[in-house]
Amino acid sequence: MADYGANHKAGERMVKTVDGVEYAFRWCPAGKFLMGSPKSEEGRYNDEDPWHEVTLTKGFWMLETQVTQAMWQRVMGENPSRFRGDDLPVECVSWNDCQGFCCRLSDKIGMQISLPTEAQWEYACRAGTATPYAGNSLEEMGWYVENSNGETHSVGQKKANAWGLYDMHGNVWEWCQDWFGNYPSGSVTDPTGPKSGRYRVYRGSSWCNDAQDCRSASRYRYTANLREYYVGFRLAGSDK
Repeated sequence: MADYGANHKAGERMVKTVDGVEYAFRWCPAGKFLMGSPKSEEGRYNDEDPWHEVTLTKGFWMLETQVTQAMWQRVMGENPSRFRGDDLPVECVSWNDCQGFCCRLSDKIGMQISLPTEAQWEYACRAGTATPYAGNSLEEMGWYVENSNGETHSVGQKKANAWGLYDMHGNVWEWCQDWFGNYPSGSVTDPTGPKSGRYRVYRGSSWCNDAQDCRSASRYRYTANLREYYVGFRLAGSDK
C-alpha cells in the first residue's frame, strides 16, 4: 500500500486512472492557517467571523479540478447536469449524491475518498495566502457572473493557485463534508464542524455569483438534498 502521507511537497501531483478517466490530485501538507476573514476585508459576511487559527495535523490530497461529468458518468452511470460536456463540472448533484459517488470511487481508486471538510477546503483554496482571493486577480482565476456568459466552463482553464488547484473560485459551488455552524471563538485542531445541523456547507461560489461570493472565506449552506445547476464538488483523498 502506498504511503500517501510521506515526504510530499505542497502541490505535488499524483494521477490515478479509473475506468479510463484520469483523476489528478495535488498534495496539501499539514499546517496552520487563519480561517474566515478579518473585519477589514471588503465584502465579508458575518458568518466568516471570528477569524481564527486552524491547525491541520495531517496532509491530504485534493482533486486538482472540480469533479467532471466524465468522472461522474463513469462511476454513477448517468449525468444529471444541465450544462453538458465531459470536461464541464458535474452539477445538479446533492450532498447525498456526492456521498454515493465517494463511496463507489473509493472502492475503485485504492484511496479513501470523501468530500473535504470545510477547513480542508479553505486551507487548500488559500494555498498559503491570506488575501480575499488566492492570487492577484479573480478574473485570472475564476468563472463568475462578470465573465462566465451565464454558463459553466471546462475545468482547468483559468489560472491555478499556488498548489496547482483550479477553479477554487467560481465555476460551481463545491459541497463540503461539514454541517454548517458558527466558527469557534479560539484556535482549533482538525475541525470537522458541528456534530449535527440542518444545512451542509458549500464553498467557492459559481458562474452566476459575484466577486464578493468568490472570496476564499465566503461560505454558504443548504439542505443535503439540494440539486442545482450551480453546485458541484471536488474530492479529498487519503490512504485507506
